[in-house]
Amino acid sequence: MNSLHEPDRTMRPRVLIVLHGELSTPGRVAIQLRNRNIPLDVRRPRFGDDLPKTLDEHTGAVIFGGPQSANDDDEIVKREIDWIGVALKEKKPYLGICLGAQMLAKHLGARVYKHPDGHAEVGYYPIRPTAEGRAVCKDWPDHVYQWHREGFDLPDRASMLAEGDSFPVQAFSYGGTAYALQFHMDVTHATMCRWTTRGHERMTLPNAKPRETHFEGRLMHDLACRAWLSEFIDHWLKAPAAAKATKGKESPPRISPPKPARANGGGGQRRAVSRVSTR
Repeated sequence: MNSLHEPDRTMRPRVLIVLHGELSTPGRVAIQLRNRNIPLDVRRPRFGDDLPKTLDEHTGAVIFGGPQSANDDDEIVKREIDWIGVALKEKKPYLGICLGAQMLAKHLGARVYKHPDGHAEVGYYPIRPTAEGRAVCKDWPDHVYQWHREGFDLPDRASMLAEGDSFPVQAFSYGGTAYALQFHMDVTHATMCRWTTRGHERMTLPNAKPRETHFEGRLMHDLACRAWLSEFIDHWLKAPAAAKATKGKESPPRISPPKPARANGGGGQRRAVSRVSTR
C-alpha cells in the first residue's frame, strides 16, 4: 500500500486517493487535504494496489482521471466502478474527477458516451452552476479546465450542479455524499505543462483549444478555481453529517440498468507512463 502519510492519531482518518497513472499525483486536492491536516492513502489499482473492503478507517475517497474509459471491457476498470458502492453504502464522502466522475455515473446506471460530432474539451471552457450547485459553493468560476473526450448523462435521482455546452452534465451530486466533477480543479501548473506536452495530439481534436490558450486561461481563471476548490472541499468533508440529517427521508438507493453507450476506444491494460487523462 502506497501512502503519502502514515496514519497519525493526531490527524483525522486518511482520505483514499485512487490514481490511474504510474506517475500521477493528486495535485491540488492533496494540497487542500494536507492544509486541513488530513493524511492521504494513495493507491494505484492498475499497478497492483488493492482497494479497501470498507472505508471505516478513512474519511472519504477520491478517484481521479486517467487514460481509461468507464466503458472499457477491463477488469480493473470494472472493479473500481463496482467498488464505488462501498463509499455509497457507507455514506462516506466520495469525489470522482473526470474518469472518476464517469465511473460514478456508470455505477449509478447512467450513460457514458463520446460526443456525436467527436468533440473534446481540452482547455478552459465555460460552465454554468445550477441553484443546487450554488447551494454547494456560493461562488463558481465561469471557466474550468477540461481534458476529456467523453461525457455522461445525469443519473436518476442525482442533482445537477453545473452545466456545459458540448457536454451538458458537468457536475452532479448523489445521495448527499457523492460528487462527480467532469472538470479538473485538481490540475497544477506543472501538470498542465506535462499534459499539454505529452498529450499535445489531444489539442488537434475537434473543439479542443490550442496550447497557448491553456496558459492564458490559467492566468484569467485559476484564482477563482482555487477559491472554489477550497470551499468545495470544506463542503465535501461535511457531507456525511448532512446526509445523516436527511436519513429516512429518501428511498434506499437503486441502481438503474445501464443505458446503451456508444462504442469507444478503450485504454485496456496499457501501462500509462504519463499523467495525461484522455477521457
